[in-house]
Amino acid sequence: MEKRDNDFKTEAIEIARSFDDMGDHELADYILSMISERNVFSPQAVEFESDYLKEVKIENTPLPLPKEIANDISGVINAINHNVGINKFLFYGAPGTGKTESVKHLARIINKHLYIVDFNSLIDSKLGETSKNISNVFNEINTISSIGDIIILFDEIDAIAMDRVNSNDLREMGRVTSTLLKELDYLSDKAILIATTNLYDKFDKALLRRFDSTINFNRYNREDLIEVAKIILESQLKIFKNAGRNVRLFTKVLNGMDKIPYPGDLKNMIKTSLAFSDPNKEYDYLVRLFKTVYPNYQEMSLSDLYDKEFTLLEMEILTNKSKSSISRELRGE
Repeated sequence: MEKRDNDFKTEAIEIARSFDDMGDHELADYILSMISERNVFSPQAVEFESDYLKEVKIENTPLPLPKEIANDISGVINAINHNVGINKFLFYGAPGTGKTESVKHLARIINKHLYIVDFNSLIDSKLGETSKNISNVFNEINTISSIGDIIILFDEIDAIAMDRVNSNDLREMGRVTSTLLKELDYLSDKAILIATTNLYDKFDKALLRRFDSTINFNRYNREDLIEVAKIILESQLKIFKNAGRNVRLFTKVLNGMDKIPYPGDLKNMIKTSLAFSDPNKEYDYLVRLFKTVYPNYQEMSLSDLYDKEFTLLEMEILTNKSKSSISRELRGE
């Protein structure tokens, strides 16, 4: 890789991301520290006070993504590392698809502080104040981007880009949108701005053109979601020490769903099943998950479970009956 520093860093970051996805965060951080000009554990401090920007705490949590989306996130990392002014990105997709978590993950991987725009402080009912606040926050972004390693997150940017549709004063919201478009045009090349939205189809084309790249987070198939669920389960089992590991039964239960939810809802469903489980019963969380997936579980017979290809051992876990009694009942005895 001699005389190919960017290629070397890009490959090293991809290797680090692979370890990070597998849960080996320390090794990922170590690799990043070896290629960084400064220690990866202590990025350059950015000290400032702002009414509009709040720093986001970034945790070492796994971020399971389909390969296509993961590749696009790697592309964003590459674009940022090349430092050629490709610095405005829009992540869009349904709620729970991992847009905001991907921004946090990205910031940790490339060792940057993450700040989120506080729309409660930005939006003002007084005529003209919201536009003025937008100009102020972009002035702050351009200033602090020159003194520290930061990423700015406009989470659900439709809060300021879409309200004009429902506003009683369309002229005011038109001014707000015009201000946003202008400020995006004059954003510093040193700034990194990532916005998220659930309302991509309703966005003004002029606003979409301001972003250098847009990434679709709706690209999950059923197999992707099953794999995501397994990764979430593995991370949660590290927290709930008394819970047993039975990935095969876990997968069978999830496959009972007509439509598997996106990662955000999946995580809540899995975490809730574990949190409410009896710590003295290692597979109680799977029983609770089963009851969530099959609301009519009380009407289900052992034959129904057998038809769904649950084994005797799995039926024993789900019904709290012994394998011998299940076997006898299935034989009609």
